[in-house]
Amino acid sequence: MAKISNAFSRKNRILLGELAKTDFKLRYQGSVLGYLWAVLRPLLMFAILYFVFAKMLKLGSDIPHYPVYLLTGTVLWNFFTECTGQGIQAIVQRGDLLRKISFPKYIVVVASTVTPLINLAINLGVVVVFALINGVLPSWSWLLVPFSILELYGFALGISFLLGAANVKYRDVTSIWDVVTQALFYAIPIIYPLSMFIDGGASGLLSAKILMLNPIAQAIQDIRHNLISETTITTWDLMPNFWIEILPIFLVIVVFVAATLFFRKKSRRFAEEV
Repeated sequence: MAKISNAFSRKNRILLGELAKTDFKLRYQGSVLGYLWAVLRPLLMFAILYFVFAKMLKLGSDIPHYPVYLLTGTVLWNFFTECTGQGIQAIVQRGDLLRKISFPKYIVVVASTVTPLINLAINLGVVVVFALINGVLPSWSWLLVPFSILELYGFALGISFLLGAANVKYRDVTSIWDVVTQALFYAIPIIYPLSMFIDGGASGLLSAKILMLNPIAQAIQDIRHNLISETTITTWDLMPNFWIEILPIFLVIVVFVAATLFFRKKSRRFAEEV
């Protein structure tokens, strides 16, 4: 039994690796700049946001190392949207494979998130170099960054399982999620600092607390705090007690577990419905 289990696990790992490699190659196939887009896309988005909000609207003047602050938020946001965007469509896009081969369907979703993970690793390298040039000093707190990235990835993967399973039957899910992510971009502190809310008095402080219950906002702010500046406001600074502070992390766990169970239940009919 152990030998069969090991062989099965090895088979799944090989399939996951092949699907991930194929996805990475196809993503940039036919492109003149090829893999460079993995870095250029977030950098170009950062450049536009920085010009509009920092130079024209003078936003972020009170934030230490604001260019790095903005670049970090842009890179992490791109990672989240790329993960969920690819993950939600993964089952539908691999319909032919699902009808031909019997294997755990979650592999298809996980494989679709490997390219975003590779892109994130590359872009975080750019962020670190940019931070050092900008005067950010290396700190032991940098070692905490991977834990927040794991949290963000877990949340993205949970959403991919949940909405990816629903997308098999209801293809409107992809379009709806695109609208939701557009709204989320302005609902979490990627461009602006949380101090904009807090300086608005009691109602502003309450708004900041509610906003920071979002796991995406919490993870991004934690990474900025540990990577760039300890003055970055986090959930741990705003909430009145420990149990509310860990609510975003608890939400990630709940979403991931519920999404996994939902995906497992629906996956039995994927080959028929896709």
